[in-house]
Amino acid sequence: MHPGGPPPGPATKDRADVERLQEHPVSMRRVFGLFRPHVPTLLLITGLIVATSGLTVVQPFLVRHAVDEAIPAQDLTLLGWLVGGMVGLVVLTQGIGVVQTWLSTLVGQKIMHRLRTEVFANVQSQALAFFTSNRDGEIQSRLTNDISGMRGVVTTTATSIATNVTMTVATIIAMVALSPTLSLLSLVVLPPAIWLTRQTALLRRRILAKQQRAQAQLQQTIAEHLSVSGMRLSKTMGAQDRVYAQFAKVSEELITLELESQLAGRWRMASMQIIFGIIPALVYLVAGLVMARELDTSMTIGTLIAFSTLQTQLFRPVTGLLNVSAQWVASMALFSRIFEYLDLTPDLPEPTQPADASLNSPSLTFRQVGYTYPGADRSALRGIDLHVPAGTTTALVGHTGSGKSTAAMLAARLADPTEGTVLLGGVDLRRLSAAARAQHIGVVSQETYLLHASVRENLLFSRPDATDSELWAALRLAHVDQVIAGLPEGLDTVVGSRGYRFSGGEQQRLSLARTLLRDPDVLILDEATSALDNETERAIQEAVLGSGTTRLVIAHRLSTIQDADQIVVLDDGAIVQRGTHAQLLASGGAYADLVAAAQARDGGGNGASAD
Repeated sequence: MHPGGPPPGPATKDRADVERLQEHPVSMRRVFGLFRPHVPTLLLITGLIVATSGLTVVQPFLVRHAVDEAIPAQDLTLLGWLVGGMVGLVVLTQGIGVVQTWLSTLVGQKIMHRLRTEVFANVQSQALAFFTSNRDGEIQSRLTNDISGMRGVVTTTATSIATNVTMTVATIIAMVALSPTLSLLSLVVLPPAIWLTRQTALLRRRILAKQQRAQAQLQQTIAEHLSVSGMRLSKTMGAQDRVYAQFAKVSEELITLELESQLAGRWRMASMQIIFGIIPALVYLVAGLVMARELDTSMTIGTLIAFSTLQTQLFRPVTGLLNVSAQWVASMALFSRIFEYLDLTPDLPEPTQPADASLNSPSLTFRQVGYTYPGADRSALRGIDLHVPAGTTTALVGHTGSGKSTAAMLAARLADPTEGTVLLGGVDLRRLSAAARAQHIGVVSQETYLLHASVRENLLFSRPDATDSELWAALRLAHVDQVIAGLPEGLDTVVGSRGYRFSGGEQQRLSLARTLLRDPDVLILDEATSALDNETERAIQEAVLGSGTTRLVIAHRLSTIQDADQIVVLDDGAIVQRGTHAQLLASGGAYADLVAAAQARDGGGNGASAD
């Protein structure tokens, strides 16, 4: 029935897919809405599928005429026309298949492009809390694996269903037309063959699930321990042998699973092969009896050959139709995962009518600002009233967890306050577009992030039109120009994965240079120089002070912010003190305690640092 054995068995529903659809059902109207712009193309594809199926079942009839009429009568003219027709049908069906594939792929890629870009844009509009509460791998999987998985849904699943249905119907009609008796024999034997195929598929699927888990564990080990950070951790912890043993164990497990997969259901496969061998023999037997006893005058050698040809074409589309249920569930599960990200409400929506981006005064103001992290029981900030005048420096200090970084996050609108308002130049940050905020506000945090690209590309990421002289000027401000100039490739030096080509302090200075290149009106430094020595940090602070920007500084070392115009002390999310360094020391309290504690830890030196 199928040359070389049976095709792969039908797929089965994944329990995870079923459960997901129960929790997040998918509206078919929404799914069909994705295809609506492509209806004319889809109708053309459907017509091509029907035409291909019809043409495919014509060839056995040409074979019958050749065997029964042209060859016995030695009618070379008729034989030539029949052979030409066979060749022409093959060329025509293959040509139609190429066009159908091109059209299906084009429609699928356009739909995937639309989904990819819409999901990417919607995820971009989320606040930082979304990214801290979701694993990087999960977000990447939605954008890559899930949407790539839909390639089969939108390019092959629908066309496969249509092709299998039309091919099955056309083949059965042709078989019955050739010989009702032989058709009945084939259709009676077909169900047990399909059942055996399904049982084999079920067994192999269970083994495949184990293989996928083992492969995932193997990939996780590679990703975690063969990266720069992973290797450093393994070497410093003396864990290389343990990591190797773990890797070898999983790799050895794959040997067993592969053997089980190859041998899975071998007896079922043997049974199926027996059936596939018996059916043609029975067909020939029945045909011989019919012809010998002249029970059916239409039974000829040509009819038998044509029927056998159709019979070999029947099993594959029937088996394909058995996959429809599982394919449908898997497809809807993918739509469910993608629609879930499309339906995320933007945490940081763009203003419908953005305010004028030109600022008369780049001051920064907090008015009764409070913030509670999603899912948290208590507020990270509450009742914050703070004004940072244009061109001045305000330093935020306090113990770990006091709310300093949260305040910096709100000042850059990486999140919106749950209470109160943050204003830039008297304008609510929520009324400024993302481009306007990026134009006026620059942020450098303690956690640097450098692209795996050259120094030049990292700097140009903030300002693509900058000249080389401007790049070097920014590097000088960040006191890292001499480091870059001393490299053989200079600005074209690749920084390496996450910047590991450079030290922690150099990474911080490169990150600072990248932000300074944009010349922002407001500069937020969230412990941005924590990896620097006192002298370098103070030199950078002086350079930044000379730039005339408005500065909100979270200090790592209290000694570097002593000259700030105002120092604000946070404790448990609230402002407990504010004033100059001298005023706060004179009044005692929380700031004086921080300074005393820092000096005690530092042995009484001037480089006191705050928690």
